[in-house]
Amino acid sequence: VQLQASGGGLVQAGGSLSLSCAASGRTFSNNAVGWFRQAPGKEREFVAGISWRGGSTMYAESVKGRFTISRDNAKNTVYLQMNSLKPEDTAVYYCASALGSMGSAVSSGYRYWGQGTLVTVSS
Repeated sequence: VQLQASGGGLVQAGGSLSLSCAASGRTFSNNAVGWFRQAPGKEREFVAGISWRGGSTMYAESVKGRFTISRDNAKNTVYLQMNSLKPEDTAVYYCASALGSMGSAVSSGYRYWGQGTLVTVSS
């Protein structure tokens, strides 16, 4: 399966962005999907995850209450709505399809990765 992340850009602090992750080649409707990010000079970190039907979600503490992950399996797409953005949210954001139907906060739980989309939050 190929994953295409999109929606990144430049936004001022306090603003919002919505990221999309579209799957092609094969559906990922039976798999959990996660969003990770990697800031310059830092390791990749977990941001949010959603189970295969969307009934279960989880978030990193740093984004709880600000980010919302959702999915539309009919469109083979997962979304990440990011509100109240902060400069420390600046990173390349990656979506990934998990090995199973439930999400994981560790990258080793994911098999397919998108190419990433850059989010820059200015102060």
